[in-house]
Amino acid sequence: MLGNAIRDDRPRRRALILVENLSVPFDRRVWQECTTLRDAGWTVHVICPQGTKRDTEPEVEIDGVRIHRYPLRAATGGPAGYLREYGSALWHTARLIRKVGPVHVVHACNPPDLLFLPVRWLTRRGAQFVFDQHDLVPELYLSRFDRGEDLLYRGVCALERMTYRAADVVLATNESYRDVAVRRGGKRPEDVFVVRSAPQVDRFRPVPAEPELKNGKPHLLCYLGVMGPQDGVDYALRALAKLRDELGRTDWHAVFVGAGDAFDAMVELSRELGLSDQVEFTGRIPDADLVRYLSTADVCLSPDPHNPLNDVSTMNKVLEYMAMGKPIVSFDLREARVSADDAAVYAPANDEAQFAKLITELLDDPEKRARMGTAGQERITGRLSWQNSQKQLLAAYDAACRGRTATQRAAPGRLGRRRHR
Repeated sequence: MLGNAIRDDRPRRRALILVENLSVPFDRRVWQECTTLRDAGWTVHVICPQGTKRDTEPEVEIDGVRIHRYPLRAATGGPAGYLREYGSALWHTARLIRKVGPVHVVHACNPPDLLFLPVRWLTRRGAQFVFDQHDLVPELYLSRFDRGEDLLYRGVCALERMTYRAADVVLATNESYRDVAVRRGGKRPEDVFVVRSAPQVDRFRPVPAEPELKNGKPHLLCYLGVMGPQDGVDYALRALAKLRDELGRTDWHAVFVGAGDAFDAMVELSRELGLSDQVEFTGRIPDADLVRYLSTADVCLSPDPHNPLNDVSTMNKVLEYMAMGKPIVSFDLREARVSADDAAVYAPANDEAQFAKLITELLDDPEKRARMGTAGQERITGRLSWQNSQKQLLAAYDAACRGRTATQRAAPGRLGRRRHR
């Protein structure tokens, strides 16, 4: 079994996972990590914010994972809003860490690169620190705020360096992030493990198509994901306007599934472009409805523009489209090609006209769409499967635990101080 390498240490080991930007189990990557560790014999606690419509209970145990949630008002506006959000999150996280008590491993997921601060209470008591780098925050800052390398940018770079320095082990979502951890973070290659995000195949199983979802049109286009300033929904909408106005294609209906702080602006942009009759925004919807739309879609859209963050990031929506066997139109990003390979076609970076042209080419070629969909499913069940990431996750925990001295292998509360490296 996957957990054999770390099951034989007694007493039962305790892990605490910290998340700030999503609730759990809504955060699918974190939930997969929780259940993997649980199945490998760990007692798993999570500290995260409460959701607004789901994950609302302050304290709950789900499938053997103990979740501690705190109220958090998401930031609005510029950097000042994030400072208020993060200050509140850090206070609640520190409070709940003391409630959970000492653990063998504390596993902090960014953003933000601030969780190393409350983690110190645990590392002083012998915990090993696993840093799960979901985003490159300096690149996120450049891509989201368009302020250049100003004082705040230098500040987030410093926080990233401090997080790397505090971490015993780093989990990277892809090889590009791993390279950053080694090159910019100064981590030893053997202390950085690639744990790719992967869709839950039991969640993304095709069902029979429902033609009525196409709103009377022959084809359905689908976007799934967050709608933030860096996510490219505006590029997709402008490409759809070109598909209609410059390529003369009106034989499609488009559905945008998801939410985010740019949602209202994207609905307004759709109206300004005259797309309201052909573009539908659903907001967040139940999994069953999401699967219905994706099962019916002819082409799925991944319009993330080329910027410092997107070029090196793995997009969850690309993996989810692949799990559903759907062909993808994407801009030409380094990690998009690594993930999708032949399951996508690639427009030159940020070229909306070419993006529209590729949509129409796929709409006219059902055989190519079928080949691309099959290629994507084969990658998700093979090289990119969560089973492969599970092995890496457990290897990372095993490496972290080997970093403790013999006296630190006792139960939490008697772990002693960390060994100097």
